[in-house]
Amino acid sequence: MEWVPTLADRDGPLYRRIVEALVADIASGRLHRGQQLPTHRALAKSLGVDLTTVTRAYTEARQRGLTEARVGQGTFVTETMAARRPEMPPPPLDLSMNLPPQPMAADLEGRLTRGIAAIQHEVGFAAHLNYREPGGSEGERDVSAQWLARRIAGAHGDRVVICPGTQNALFNMLAALTAPGDVVLTESLTYPGIKAAAAYTGVRLVGVAMDEAGVLPDGLDAACRQHAPKAVYLIPTIHNPTTATMPPARREQVAEILRANDVLLLEDDAYGPLEPDAMPLASLVPERTYFTASLSKCIAPGLRVAFVLTPDRDAARALTGALRASVQMPTFLMVALVTRWLQDGSVDAIIAAIRDEAIARQKLAGDVLARHAVRRHPHGHHIWIPLPRHWSRTEFASHVQRQGLAIVTADAFSVEDGQPNAIRVSLGAASSRSELVRGLDILAAALKSPAAATHVV
Repeated sequence: MEWVPTLADRDGPLYRRIVEALVADIASGRLHRGQQLPTHRALAKSLGVDLTTVTRAYTEARQRGLTEARVGQGTFVTETMAARRPEMPPPPLDLSMNLPPQPMAADLEGRLTRGIAAIQHEVGFAAHLNYREPGGSEGERDVSAQWLARRIAGAHGDRVVICPGTQNALFNMLAALTAPGDVVLTESLTYPGIKAAAAYTGVRLVGVAMDEAGVLPDGLDAACRQHAPKAVYLIPTIHNPTTATMPPARREQVAEILRANDVLLLEDDAYGPLEPDAMPLASLVPERTYFTASLSKCIAPGLRVAFVLTPDRDAARALTGALRASVQMPTFLMVALVTRWLQDGSVDAIIAAIRDEAIARQKLAGDVLARHAVRRHPHGHHIWIPLPRHWSRTEFASHVQRQGLAIVTADAFSVEDGQPNAIRVSLGAASSRSELVRGLDILAAALKSPAAATHVV
């Protein structure tokens, strides 16, 4: 019987609760030395959590000396049991989470302080701490629409729903638009959040092959005809994890396929503000697109503000109903702050500073990893590295982990079996450029070193 930890009686982040349950079950004898643990994917399915959460938990468990990975076999409770203290800090260089950098030029803390103080002075906090209509007030939605209209002509406030982040928006869109068993198409590698949302709503994701320019039109058309999907979920700009950005001609092809097959599009524009010249697919097929623009990847994830531009008013009302049922409403103090920033130009100024920092970090990555195959976008926060054949992705991740560097393998993003032998590295997660260079040096050394692994998994 495979190990399934009990987490309900524990506090703290989910990944740490998994680790503490592992510690407790080893101590109690429920797990014994040398016992094999479930695969990352199997445990994630058993617990109903994101694969990246389990990967992070297993990484910390290995760090503490609780587990060991065996090539071609899996993860086992360590034989030595020489576990390190639980209070030991996480790896000093965690480049696994895709975060925007925070350069001084963005003045994010200063803008937060001044913006919150202005709200308190002008209207007080009480107005933003009561129950309000989900999806944002008319004024907030109108301001959001004016910002979106710079990239999508015809954006209007009565089609906008303000959600507490993209993850909530995706969950509510699936809840409103699909039924258990329905198919949603995605790129063959995709954002783990849509995988988690699909798992909870009973939606079946089907991956479509992609190349350096994004999803393949012929494959998308064939999948639409074969599976009759309820929707297609795409990240056409600075794709996560591959960094692919669709050129205009590819976007035109994809739009025509969606129109011909009468399929809805869920467009995730998390990175779009970093590449404002990229034409959203929503501008080509607005009548069938749910366009989500989040501030998590272009400013900071803690804001928890995302704007969904729906096809029409009826679609906005349906999505608002799903929002009411799931979380009632976004955090309106944050919505008020972001609305102020949209009006006074702060959002644009912050994004410009973060884009400049991303450009500088991408240049560093290009310089340090110049001898290796690396896919990157000049404005993006991450890079995608197909590994040399002598390294398996799991062994490579373990190897750099022992050097103090955390990264993510292709497993977290794969929709279908047969994951590519590749990793994603998040440049924005480093606290400084010097810290980033240390992490890149570890990567460069590992990429050119011989590996103990002989089998690619």
